[in-house]
This record gives sequence, structure tokens and C-alpha cells, in this order.
Amino acid sequence: MSSNGSSPYLLSNVPYSQSSPSNVFGIGSQHPFSNYWTCQGGLPEVISVMPSKEQADILIAKYFEAVDPVYPFIHRRSFYADYERFWSKSQEEKGNTDASFIALHYAMYALGTQFMPFPSYEERSQTAEFYCSAANQALRVYSYLNRTSMRAIQAMLLMAYFLMNDNHASDAYAWAGIHLRQAYAMRLHRDPDIVTPDASVLEKQQRRKLWQAVFHHDTFLTVLLKLPPTATHSDVPVESLADEHELSLDGLDSCLDTHSRVENLMSINVIAPQACEPLRPALPHHIVDPATMKSDVAFMRSMWHLGNLVQENFSSPSSLSLPLANSPRHKDSLIAAFKRLYKSFPSHLTTLDALTLQQQAPHHPRATRQNLFLTSNYYHCLMLLHASENENAGVEPNVKCALEAAHEAIWSFFKLWGFYESEAGVWWVFQHRAFEEALLIAHLLAIPPQQDPMAVRDSIYGTAKDDVARMLQIMDQNFRYGGSLEMHRTRKDVLREAFEKIVI
Repeated sequence: MSSNGSSPYLLSNVPYSQSSPSNVFGIGSQHPFSNYWTCQGGLPEVISVMPSKEQADILIAKYFEAVDPVYPFIHRRSFYADYERFWSKSQEEKGNTDASFIALHYAMYALGTQFMPFPSYEERSQTAEFYCSAANQALRVYSYLNRTSMRAIQAMLLMAYFLMNDNHASDAYAWAGIHLRQAYAMRLHRDPDIVTPDASVLEKQQRRKLWQAVFHHDTFLTVLLKLPPTATHSDVPVESLADEHELSLDGLDSCLDTHSRVENLMSINVIAPQACEPLRPALPHHIVDPATMKSDVAFMRSMWHLGNLVQENFSSPSSLSLPLANSPRHKDSLIAAFKRLYKSFPSHLTTLDALTLQQQAPHHPRATRQNLFLTSNYYHCLMLLHASENENAGVEPNVKCALEAAHEAIWSFFKLWGFYESEAGVWWVFQHRAFEEALLIAHLLAIPPQQDPMAVRDSIYGTAKDDVARMLQIMDQNFRYGGSLEMHRTRKDVLREAFEKIVI
């Protein structure tokens, strides 16, 4: 145990093979948004470099295929209504569009591009980074530091995920600080029935969804970076995110941003509010069926409940290198709380059998992705909890249980790699959890057998070693599976060094 009381199994003080952590956490020396813009160009300049409508349709479709299932906070029907209305305008009329909506466009283009096949990683990365730079410029035109809206926060949140996938995790953490403060300023952390009682049912739901998404990003990124959580104050009830509200048509004929803006009081939107236009007839891909809506709400509730438990018991103590448990009884109660919560999740989100999920993946890809993301987050935290120790308080690591949890956690990545390989090569959060899981397994297996007699008899020890070997195999056979070559090499070198110290 380290002198400050933190557990070496929590990976908060693991000595990596290079002196700088930048190769692992993506802390770069360059600004993440390149500047292609002139001083006088304004929003028309940003709009002038948009992809064609045909290309935009493909990128938005890819966004809703790969990103929306695991971060479902954009209302597809109302988004597509505004999207089609935008593309039907003349170039001059487009220049008068709400700049925050243009930022949202480009943020979705950037993420969609990250999941598209390109001849080379460099070409895909440069294209995606250009779109994200355009999103940033649109936000600057919008003056996002002194005003905000649902769309602006949605765009900034998506840009944070883009930055993480682009190997700028620390930039994403800093960027998230802005959209989190803006979410507070808009009072998204408050129960909308209290602060916006006159809003439509749909808008209240969108406020809840967006707060859940901001909270989720903050909580689980801080777990990985061992930094303090910020989305800590809210009175939005988890159960208020109800599927029966989402199925209501109330609000589809009105502007979603009516109650969801924080404006400069001299803004034109305050002085002369724009009238809402009626929705156009929906195309099939604009509509989300009721079963999918209900499933999405179940997933968001599950992640929200998990986030509440994780934020209190992991994010805060880890950010101060404090032990997770102050007594053996406390540790047992935490483990019991996590297991009780897991039992409350819907069965389709807790299926672990790889063959069952493999058969489901082509026909129900949305539910499969949600299952894998929830499994990864839950078992990663359970692994850390089992591995935690507090020598002064008599809390010892449970190596066997930690290995069992790590096995389920890392296998969620292996399943994602098997079902949706191109997506597994993009999601930084998934990759880094898998890397930490493999590294923790290797450290646990480096305990001499005489200190743990069960090591030579229990099958989980051999299975766990195979898991690390499989992770190394993926790293070896898939050049730049995680994007950045430098980060990839560092992860691989660190894990291989730990693997060579395994004594089981």
C-alpha cells in the first residue's frame, strides 16, 4: 500500500513506462481545435464548408447507429425536423440559422466520421477534426460563454466524446467543465416540474435526458482519470425519466428551446422571440418506435442509478487517493449495494452469454450495444471494489472476486470487438477501461502463489491470464486499434511488461 493510503490496485499511482502520462490519457501539447477561420467570416463561413446533403445524411445516420444507442439524449424526431428544414433553405437563409444548431450539426458529423470507414486513420482523423473545429467556431459565433441552450450543451457534450476518441481525454475533461457549468446555469440539474412547470412534457423529458447525459459523462470520465466529479448537485429524480412521457406527443408542435435557454438579456432572441414552425411529415428513419423508446429509458435509468452509486463511492475518494472502504464491513456493504442494483436492471441489459449476444447483435444492435456499455461500466467498478484495500483498517483485496469481475468487464470489450470491431477501435472510454482491466489482472496475478494457495487450483486464475494474453493479441494484430500510435505503443508496452511478471 502506498504511503497516502491509496490502494495500488486502483491504478491511481501505477508507474507507467514513460515519464509523461500523456500517451495514456491523451494530454497533448496542441490545442484540439485547429483554426481555419477568418475574423469576418462569421456563421456563413462555417456553413460554407458543410458536406453535401447526401454526405450529411450518411454521417447523421452513422451517428444514430453507433453513438445514439449508448448516449440517447437527442430527440430524433424534432432533430430531423429542424435538420430537413435547414437543408431546404437557400444559402443566404442558412446563414441566419441558430449558430448552436450548426454546432450540433458539426459535432454529429465529427462523431459520425469517426465511425466511418476511411482509407487511412490519418484521413479519417483529419476530416473528423475539421468538422469538430467547425463546431467550435459555430459555438464561438454563438457566444457560448455568455449564453447557452439545449443545443449548445448537446453540441459541447458530443464534442467532449469526440475529443476522448481523438486521444484528447484531458482536453475533454477541461471542455466538459464548460458545458457542465452551462448545464447548471440552465438549471438542468433541477427537477423540471419545479423550475419549468409550464414547459411541454417533451421539453421536460429532454431536460432530464440531457442532465443524465452530462452527469454520466462527468461521473465515468472522472473514474478513469481519477479526478474529482463536478455534476454532484441535482434534485432530478431518476424515475421521472418515464417512457410514458416520451410516448406523448405533447410538445412536438412547439420549440424545444422555449424554456431551455440562458440568454444575454439584450439578445434578439429575448427582444424578439422567433415563432416556432410546424413539423413537417416524418420519414421512417426520423421515428423511434415505442419499444425502442421504452428500452432506451430503461438503459438510461440503469446507467443513472449506477452513476449515482459510482460518483459517491468511487469518483470522490479516488480523486483524493483515499481508500474506498474504511472497514471490512463497509466494503461488504458496498459490494452488496452494487449487486442489489445490478439485480434491478432489466434482463436484456445483464445478459453475459457471448453466444446469445452474438445471435442478438445483427437483429437488435441497439440493445446489444447498451448491454455491453452497461456491463463494462458495472463490472469495471465492481472489479476495483473487490481489489480495493485499506491496510490500516483491516480491509484486504479479494483477488479471486476481483479477477472474476475483471473477466466480465474485459469480455464486454472482447464482445464489442467481435460484434462491431470498427466501433471498438474508436471508443476511447471502452478501450481504456479494457486496458486498465487487463493491467489490474496482470498485477493481481503477480502475487506469489504461496500468498494465495487457491491460485494454483481455481480456474479463474488461468482464465484471467488468458484474458490478458488476448488483450495483448488484439493490440499486436490491430495496428493503432485505439487511434494514436504513441498511446497504443505505451499501453502495449506497459501491459506486456506487467504480463511478463505474472507468476501463475
